[in-house]
Amino acid sequence: MSALEKTLVDIASALVDDPDKITVVEEESDGKSIVLTLSVAPDDMGKVIGRHGRIAKAIRTVMKAAAGVEGKKVTVDIR
Repeated sequence: MSALEKTLVDIASALVDDPDKITVVEEESDGKSIVLTLSVAPDDMGKVIGRHGRIAKAIRTVMKAAAGVEGKKVTVDIR
């Protein structure tokens, strides 16, 4: 598990009721771009997205900052 995956799992674990259902899949599209797909239990989806997508936007912002430290670009998909 990469550092970015671990960071995303840690953030999501703090938000959801069922942290065992969290999965993160990392796909590298080229050398500098990464797509992280976050999946949570259906009951926890609203907690990860938040009102009007505010929590999801905050998660993406934190992940972009974490990826910037490594010199990469990251996209977070929530499913």
